[in-house]
Amino acid sequence: MYERLKAYEGRPAAVAGRGKDPVNLPMIRHWCEAMGDAHPAYRGPDAVAPPTMLQAWTMGGLSGHEDRSAEYGELLALLDGAGYTSVVATDCEQEYLRPLRPGDEITFDAVVESVSPRKTTKLGTGHFVTTRTDVRAGGELAGTHRFRILKYAPAGRPAKPPERPRRPRPVINRDNAGFWEGVADHRLLVQRCTACGALRFPWLPGCADCGAPGWETVEASGEGTVFSYVVMHHPPFPAFDPPYAVGLVELAEGIRIVGNVVGVPHDKVRIGMPVRLEFLRVDEELELPVFRAVEGER
Repeated sequence: MYERLKAYEGRPAAVAGRGKDPVNLPMIRHWCEAMGDAHPAYRGPDAVAPPTMLQAWTMGGLSGHEDRSAEYGELLALLDGAGYTSVVATDCEQEYLRPLRPGDEITFDAVVESVSPRKTTKLGTGHFVTTRTDVRAGGELAGTHRFRILKYAPAGRPAKPPERPRRPRPVINRDNAGFWEGVADHRLLVQRCTACGALRFPWLPGCADCGAPGWETVEASGEGTVFSYVVMHHPPFPAFDPPYAVGLVELAEGIRIVGNVVGVPHDKVRIGMPVRLEFLRVDEELELPVFRAVEGER
């Protein structure tokens, strides 16, 4: 393996790269503000760029590098394939040959300078890869930047299966807390106005028919039919497995409630289908009312 890696030494890592921007005062100003560097040489009409900005003029930004060589990609892929899938930057060395000034157009070439034998570190076992970038301004060598990374297999981290995301939590407030208390007891509670007797769902602080604030609870039978439904395909929300049917169920009491329709393939759900309430535990903390298609009555 090491002989295959070592064969990449001396091969190009980037060829005929060009800085995305010429050396410019706004980037110099932002750098100095971030670093707290108030040296007068970096301001005014005769300003030069801080030498330590050398790498900044060659960086790919959020859009990435367009000048990275195929050979460098092959080297990283070879390391990935051998299990060295993690990466950490370890150190860099810079040499400055001439100052960079606003307006300088930056070009650069990079080479794979060295690949180390396999090393064992606290992070894990892997190989150090050092690239050397020669930075030019107007064709003249302005500086050299050596950058070293460790490509490694993490140590002491047993593989864990990814945890399934939890369903979103319902918003529980003083107006609907009684409904969720009923769900916890496997009861579907609806409100009944004490003034006009109208049933209502979802829970509200006052009657939509007569406006009276008084109410009491009634336990619904859980029998109903599919009044309308949709089948969710996209977007794929975490914790849900599309496609699945979401129904607007009309209960025997005459009120309607939204819930998943289960016990039948999503493409077999039909308007008018009889359903019956049941409670589905989706995780250790949450149960939800769902509606199962009634056997023999589909």
